[in-house]
Amino acid sequence: MAHNPLIRQWHGSVVWIVGASSGIGRATASALHRQGARVVVSARQAHALAQFVREHPGAIALPMDATDPQSSHQALADLAKYMGRTPDLALYCAGHYKAQSADSYDLQEMRRHLAVNYEGVLYWLDAVLPAMLHAGHGHISLVGSVAGYRGLPLSMAYGPTKAALHNLAECLYLDLQPRGLGVSIINPGFVDTPLTAQNHFAMPQLITPDEAACAILRGWAAGRFEISFPWRFTIWMQLLRHLPSALFFSAVRRVTGA
Repeated sequence: MAHNPLIRQWHGSVVWIVGASSGIGRATASALHRQGARVVVSARQAHALAQFVREHPGAIALPMDATDPQSSHQALADLAKYMGRTPDLALYCAGHYKAQSADSYDLQEMRRHLAVNYEGVLYWLDAVLPAMLHAGHGHISLVGSVAGYRGLPLSMAYGPTKAALHNLAECLYLDLQPRGLGVSIINPGFVDTPLTAQNHFAMPQLITPDEAACAILRGWAAGRFEISFPWRFTIWMQLLRHLPSALFFSAVRRVTGA
């Protein structure tokens, strides 16, 4: 069942993707460009954005630091100047990940995850939300993770920030859907990106960024609030989500050896 306005035609739409220098963000920006969208890409790595623009004529690069409270406002102002309007869809895909467990607790890393994965979204929303509400239309999409469903080994820094994004997206949907704005949360399983490349364990049903981008576009086309993939992996994660705690802990230890 569709929950959001269906997005099936992208030609001429203005799309802003934060975290587009690599991985899922870059692949999604490329897929939207092929569909005829007017793509604006942002990230800290200006050289990677410049390379994207060279490969995707008509795209615009707006370098920004998601952890800087003013950077999102400046980028959105520049976007409106170049495009003549606010974005039709804004996707926050910037992310930080480093495996961490309680016996190697690193406060600096915990705070870095919080700054990029959650506080960065709040700064970005401070710019995007008023603009979309004023325009009376648009779609806000956040990239979470199945790691946000429940606690997992080595996910002490990363998982809580993604759990926060899911809750935030639900709150946004309840407030914005009656006003005609779309909201979605994207919860991928394992995707072959620079972030997951640091993992030293088997990643079941690992998919490519291009496959992830296709799944995201299908989710927007269907109007889904939660877009999760690959389905054979994420359905098991969703089932684990509903287990009583004792059964959940036992199942995770049995599967992971933790």
